[in-house]
Amino acid sequence: MKTTQTFFEAGSHKWTAIVRDPAKPGYLIDTNEYLVQHAGQGLLLDPGGAEIFPAVFSALSAEFDPSRLAGIFASHQDPDIISSLALWLEFNPQMKCYVSWLWASFIPHFGGTAETFVALPDEGMAIPLAGLPLQAVPAHYLHSSGNLHLYDKQAKILFSGDVGAALLPADRQGLFVEDFAAHIRHADAFHRRWMGSNEAKRQWCERVSQLDIDMLCPQHGAIYRGGDVQRFINWFDELRVGVARA
Repeated sequence: MKTTQTFFEAGSHKWTAIVRDPAKPGYLIDTNEYLVQHAGQGLLLDPGGAEIFPAVFSALSAEFDPSRLAGIFASHQDPDIISSLALWLEFNPQMKCYVSWLWASFIPHFGGTAETFVALPDEGMAIPLAGLPLQAVPAHYLHSSGNLHLYDKQAKILFSGDVGAALLPADRQGLFVEDFAAHIRHADAFHRRWMGSNEAKRQWCERVSQLDIDMLCPQHGAIYRGGDVQRFINWFDELRVGVARA
């Protein structure tokens, strides 16, 4: 089963990663889910696929009362991001799902009603969590044409969806990047193929370089912290993406 690891805590404000399931079938990609808690409410980021819902729900329940989830944030439309939506809504039909307007009429095929979805504009917007404004940040064409990340100014954390993702071998399963040079080799091919636009990549690097970020949290792989955050942004800025190798 997955486990939870709280990696930021200041009073009632917490970030918890739901990670690493040794029992996960090998044909499924490993994913990180993140829970943001503030003043007793929670927002779940990229809750994952339907097939891992039991593992995510069980791990989350050990940390937080799921009935206090106010919503779900979906960085984009992929099944490993949000195909568990109907299962979460079955437990709590009042939850909102925040997603790019571009996918707001596609993701309902996974579940929900017209009242479920909050369509995020291309420029992003503030998402309130118990009075705390979290900021949806544009990341379009970085894996998905309608793609958004989530910035927490108070915690100085950027949830970066598939940007920063790495497909790690079995002997490198730590929560944090410990050796950037060794780690980034596992991110290289993923970013070259799955990121579709050099211009969009450059805009994202400029945009997030203006944010005060202590930790950059991707949906796959390990968390970048401290100097590795800007180290990753610089590496990504120089990488040529959107080119398939035949």
